[in-house]
Amino acid sequence: MASSADRVIAVLRTGHDDLVAQVARFTPVDLARPSGASEWDVSQVLSHLGSGAEINLATLEAGITGGAAPDGEFNKSVWAKWDNASREERAEWVVTANEALVKRYESLSDSERESVRVSYAWMPAPVDVAASATMRLSEFALHAWDVAVAFDPAATVAADAAPLLLGQMAHMFAWVAKPEHLEGKTATLAVELTDVPESFGLVLGPEISLAEAPADPDGTLRLPAETWLRLVSGRLKPEFAASTAKIDGPLSLDELRRVFPGF
Repeated sequence: MASSADRVIAVLRTGHDDLVAQVARFTPVDLARPSGASEWDVSQVLSHLGSGAEINLATLEAGITGGAAPDGEFNKSVWAKWDNASREERAEWVVTANEALVKRYESLSDSERESVRVSYAWMPAPVDVAASATMRLSEFALHAWDVAVAFDPAATVAADAAPLLLGQMAHMFAWVAKPEHLEGKTATLAVELTDVPESFGLVLGPEISLAEAPADPDGTLRLPAETWLRLVSGRLKPEFAASTAKIDGPLSLDELRRVFPGF
């Protein structure tokens, strides 16, 4: 039976292969197009994915070997290299950098996938390979969407990635959610995912959090898993919104968009 790490690594491979096929078709004009990330063109999203792949690979290697995790100066040097690259170089380099990361995950034996622990500066304790790969998948899947939507406003987060990321986004609420945009309103919504058997509560108030599915919610939000991910990551802007997102109760979808403005 495939482990959690196995499943996430397999999806990282599929996502990488899909991105490589897209990048191979890009012209210089394509690389300069505005992406789904409002302040970046397509090449800048590829730069973020590529630099992230290099940093993640160094971090993973440290976990495998027991060495010191890369520090802030290392990260800055990687970002500077990619920031100073041409658009065409970013498109070329992202293929190589992300392939190296995915291949390193794939190279891990079954026992390593269970035993290796990876340290991140922002995490209180080291995490296992499944969690490490899932964090990378979260970054990769959402930014791959930023690239795809530059060419197709109906693009969605990869169907095989979305269910694996549902537990990931709540950990980001502390820095991505903006409860002040509720302007004093409070509500608890029942969130019903229409394509996976999962439901839960979304608590909206001075703090934003997830909870058990409420017995008596103030309203209900129904949407596919990938649409939920795009909502809470600020990627459900009106021009990209899926018609399958439905909400009733005291808050509108536009109000939820303001609570989750994106990153």
